[in-house]
Amino acid sequence: MPVQEIMHRSVDKQWFCPPQSQAYSLRLTWLAIGALLWAGLIFAKLVSLQVIHHKEYARLARQQQELRVAIPAPRGPIFDRTGQPLAMSIPVESVFVNPLRIPDMGVASEILARILRLNAGELRNRMRWAYAHQRGFLWVKRKIPNAQAEQLRSLHLEWIDFETESQRHYPNGTLAAHVLGSVDHEEKGNAGIEMTLDRELRGREGWEMILTDVKRRGIDSQMATEAHAGTPLTLTIDSRIQFAAERELVKGIEARHARTGSIVVMNPYNGEILAIANYPAFNPNEPPKPGEDSFGRFDLAVSVPFEPGSVFKVVTLAAALETTNLRPDSPINCNKGVLRLPGRVIHDSHRGYGVLPMQEVFEKSSNIGAIQIGFRVGSQNMYEYVRRFGFGSTTGLRLPAESAGLFRRLDRWGKTSLASIAMGQEVSTTSIQLARACAAIANGGLLVKPKLILKQGGQPTPMESPQRILRPQTAITMRQMMEGVVLRGTAKGRARIAGYTSGGKTGTAQIFDVKSHRYTHQYNASFMGFAPVTNPAFIVVVTLNGTSGSTGMGAGAAAPVFKAVATEALRVLDVPRDLPDLNPEPERESPADADDLSIADLGSGEPNVMEELAAQQSAPGAAVYASSDVVSADAAPVEAGPKVPNFRGKTMRAVVEEASAIGLPVLFDGSGIARAQVPAPGTVLHAGERVRVQFAR
Repeated sequence: MPVQEIMHRSVDKQWFCPPQSQAYSLRLTWLAIGALLWAGLIFAKLVSLQVIHHKEYARLARQQQELRVAIPAPRGPIFDRTGQPLAMSIPVESVFVNPLRIPDMGVASEILARILRLNAGELRNRMRWAYAHQRGFLWVKRKIPNAQAEQLRSLHLEWIDFETESQRHYPNGTLAAHVLGSVDHEEKGNAGIEMTLDRELRGREGWEMILTDVKRRGIDSQMATEAHAGTPLTLTIDSRIQFAAERELVKGIEARHARTGSIVVMNPYNGEILAIANYPAFNPNEPPKPGEDSFGRFDLAVSVPFEPGSVFKVVTLAAALETTNLRPDSPINCNKGVLRLPGRVIHDSHRGYGVLPMQEVFEKSSNIGAIQIGFRVGSQNMYEYVRRFGFGSTTGLRLPAESAGLFRRLDRWGKTSLASIAMGQEVSTTSIQLARACAAIANGGLLVKPKLILKQGGQPTPMESPQRILRPQTAITMRQMMEGVVLRGTAKGRARIAGYTSGGKTGTAQIFDVKSHRYTHQYNASFMGFAPVTNPAFIVVVTLNGTSGSTGMGAGAAAPVFKAVATEALRVLDVPRDLPDLNPEPERESPADADDLSIADLGSGEPNVMEELAAQQSAPGAAVYASSDVVSADAAPVEAGPKVPNFRGKTMRAVVEEASAIGLPVLFDGSGIARAQVPAPGTVLHAGERVRVQFAR
């Protein structure tokens, strides 16, 4: 074949493309385009995952792989002024399960419910819900007894686990319960100091991150944030005086068939509260019962106001000494026991006194005499001095629900308001307000702020500067007149203390029922006083609510309680005697102090202060005063309690944990290692009894 022909055929082959080859090339083109689109989609998805939605998907991944568990901070302990623990947090076990690993929900719920005393059906439903939502963690029951935890551990079930938590414990049971308050299930304060200083006591919780596998089983853990314990508090309370106050309050209430009551013991110079006792008491270790009113855990001495009656005459006479020329020997006309006012007649009970020295008016607690003194003082001065003593405003004590009481503005006084206020009506006060007023008499005329926190975080809390409200000589004269009440007046034979001088004032006021708008035949019996007279170591205010009859008045009901508490406080504080240690003939008691009673009379048409207070704040005190049943004096049979363990040689924490496990109330003395105890090991403790443990280093 010629060369030209061969070349011609080669050229033709270069320009000629068979149909099969063209289709193949087209397929390759579309495949390339598809691959590019697929790669683009993958790239777009990667951009979406790694760039646009990176944070969201990273968060979801962490949720699947990590479990964030809160680490509660131990709540700060609370001590009394001597270092005795009043509230502390102890380690307890809480049980949880991993629902994703439970082989049989029905069997598991039955096992747990039987040991932990739970409802099996409810527990089974909770487990199934957690499983359906792929939850690998479910609390079964928190803060269980050690015996239940050990019983569950002995089963060796891989889907059951435990977490150590803190539980608030009050080693002394009801002691100072209204001051301390209590906490809820989440360790948050719901009453008392636990509530007002909750933020300081709670501390700051931490978090632990747990790395889990596909079945939400923990395989590693990492501490994210460390928990910081709460601030320790030291109160001004002295447990020894507190215990005596609570004991004597119960005795006084049972003896006089009262419904409620309170006692305040305070240092008059710096305002430190040595004891606040309230009745009825509660055990802060026990959670509130269903339907229980939380107000029952508030401090009655701080939260519940009442008409003070004759104890308020201290303010009247102090104002007279400050603003008039009246002196203890100044004659006062008591009008033979009858005083007629516009629309109202005032009686001095069944006694009719003529002219008496002001000292005797005070000692005999003549209402008409007090009114005559009030007239000399005048409305403007009386108003000013009642305010000076702090009535009508809160004291600033760091307890919840403090009441300011009620004292009307001067422009709202009626025609007979001055007469009423002079003898302790038309004003409502709390026990803590009376304590502050009494302290001003005892310390030389200074109004101090009551103080409950001695140290916070180991640092002493500063004392606020007191305010002078009386001349020093006025306070001295008032102390001497109050001593006369104990020696010769309504409290004669009832408030005198062996080896010590003492002074005070009785008070009895009828209780107003806001429901019926009438005064009842029940009383607020009160006594406020101090010892010794020349240099008082403390003041004591006693209030019993719901007494009746001649023995239910201030002298017969409250003064003996003052005597018992003051006697113990003098011993505890080691106050030197200021009287010869003699054994005189038994003092004859003063007759029933009927004149001490501030007899109610609504005939003037003036609104009652307790009714007004009820309208303003639903009068929690009125409900307490009017609705409770009278306490029976018949004692219940004494029940046997736990046997006393041998605490000797153990640390304070070990004693607390062992005592709390068997519900044993313990009083602590000193610090270090337990060296002695009363009663002896093996003794059966009866209801109301406590174990005292002495510690030493």
